[in-house]
Amino acid sequence: MTCAPGMARGAIIIATMSSAFRVRRADWGRDREHLRRVREAVFVREQNVPSALEWDGSDADCMHVLAEEEPGAPIGTGRLLPDGHIGRLAVLARWRRSGVGSAILLELLQWAAERGMTEVVLNAQTHALEFYRRHGFLEEGQVFLDAGIDHLRMRRALGKH
Repeated sequence: MTCAPGMARGAIIIATMSSAFRVRRADWGRDREHLRRVREAVFVREQNVPSALEWDGSDADCMHVLAEEEPGAPIGTGRLLPDGHIGRLAVLARWRRSGVGSAILLELLQWAAERGMTEVVLNAQTHALEFYRRHGFLEEGQVFLDAGIDHLRMRRALGKH
């Protein structure tokens, strides 16, 4: 991972064999349309999550991370709530399995650590459990439905991985 000259602090450019993307910390006020575009595509259209559930009114209070394909087209996002809950991690279908989700998650973990959080939690869709396990998250509790999709709560201590 390298930072390109002149880029905002915290922006990371990742180049893979077939494509390049960047991950940066986003501002809800400035980047809202890009963040919404990804979440609408993944959650509302692809997974049929009702818009009323997706747009929960918490976004203005969250820290957001945005992944962009060069030159700036949004391809993924995630957010960190003030209480240490990671959520709304979404990557457009054609970019999955290319490192975008991992890069977003790692930036959210870094941001949480910088804010003094000692652990983070998330509600993982069950099809994504292995992804989160690879990043040090441990399962807890029982599977539950959220927006008609099976989820499992997961937790990770910070500073140990």
